[in-house]
Amino acid sequence: MSTFDGLNKVFGDEPSDLQKHVEKSKSLRTEKPDIQADYETSRANLHNLVMKGQEAVDGILDVARASDHPRAYEVAATTIKAVGDVTDKLIDLQQKMKDLDKEEKKGPNNVTNALFVGSTSELQKMLKKESNINNKD
Repeated sequence: MSTFDGLNKVFGDEPSDLQKHVEKSKSLRTEKPDIQADYETSRANLHNLVMKGQEAVDGILDVARASDHPRAYEVAATTIKAVGDVTDKLIDLQQKMKDLDKEEKKGPNNVTNALFVGSTSELQKMLKKESNINNKD
């Protein structure tokens, strides 16, 4: 709901371009908290999966040792791999968040502008000296 809705009802006026721009900029500002909230939720879920996976691995290894059955060891190995994959996803999530936080660089980082301060005759003399030095080499 816009802050101008009450005025619009009273005066029967459509929102101006300025009001539309304000509404649009407000919606753009909410993207960052949404991204942060999604990141925190994903991170918490992945941590929860890792913790539960560790508990499952401990339990399965106990069963595998007790039964000495090859299938139990196979299940344990698969569960260990699944926990490892979740930790890889956690690291990937960190990298993706860093990439989102980076500001895109526009243009070159270092720009060196050579500026000559002087008259045109001084510039011509300097260029002649440069060309003489280059011709000697």
